[in-house]
Amino acid sequence: MFIRFVLRGLIAFFDLPMSNFSRGPAGQEPLRAGSYRAAPFICYEIVYPGLVASGSRNADLLVTISNDTWFGASIGPLQHLEMARMRALENGRYLLRGTNNGVTAIIDHRGRVRARTGQFEEATLVGDARAMLGHTPFTSFGTGPVIGGCTVLLLLMTLAYRLFWREGR
Repeated sequence: MFIRFVLRGLIAFFDLPMSNFSRGPAGQEPLRAGSYRAAPFICYEIVYPGLVASGSRNADLLVTISNDTWFGASIGPLQHLEMARMRALENGRYLLRGTNNGVTAIIDHRGRVRARTGQFEEATLVGDARAMLGHTPFTSFGTGPVIGGCTVLLLLMTLAYRLFWREGR
């Protein structure tokens, strides 16, 4: 609390514009766009598989907007696009991705880029996206089964080591 008080004072001293942001309620419904339900993700939220899976459960498609220009001419914007493709595939949903540096894309439910603009080119992207129904196993269960399977495998390997490969056998 003290740190917040001090920082707020510094913001006022330097005359920096600042808002008082706070978290919204958890479990919000998707945005309505006509008859479609869209799960919105801002910037880097799209790289978090669990967040996207929970947001896409009641959505027909995924939408993300991002300011990727701070990556500059690095491979960062292209990596961000690849991560977005994975979220579309994991959740079986079309993903509409809009950015201000040109890596804007329409990604289908199988993670394939259906349309895309060139990086650092001013353009308008026009294409089709479909509403998808149902859930993939990842949308339903997330990473739980994978983590559980790895834990069981690790325990079995530890047991096998102790029984068969210990020193002195």
